[in-house]
Amino acid sequence: MPISIGSRAAWHLFGRYNQPATAGGETGMNRFVKTIMALAAGSVLMMPAGGAHATTFVAWEVVDVAWGDTLNVRKYPSSGSQKQAAYPNGAVMQMTGRCTGGIDLFDIAKQPDWRQRQQVRQKWCEVWHDPSHNGKFVAGWVYGKYIAPY
Repeated sequence: MPISIGSRAAWHLFGRYNQPATAGGETGMNRFVKTIMALAAGSVLMMPAGGAHATTFVAWEVVDVAWGDTLNVRKYPSSGSQKQAAYPNGAVMQMTGRCTGGIDLFDIAKQPDWRQRQQVRQKWCEVWHDPSHNGKFVAGWVYGKYIAPY
């Protein structure tokens, strides 16, 4: 379910975040994108759960990607699979909870963050994202080494 905000609100947010880079190198646009992703992830997380987590997502963040590089989202859990999109460090991902090797992010969510990261480090985890930015969300896969609980 795509999250939309009114154009007036979007321009307010854009104007607020469309500023030069901070001392840490973060641009206003990066803050804008992070804010929108966090709002989307938060609103999806508040949906009622049903069945086997059918309508619930877990928010994880892109981390430890080399400077100037991005995390690729693949169509299937393989580095040779078609690339759907790419996200930089700090991007919040909507995780479906499913990872290869039978790992379920919902089952490990109460463990410390370092333990969760350790369990998915060499697994592929499924994300729900909008690679074309047109409201058509699709499933894709990211390598667990580059994600952490948000």
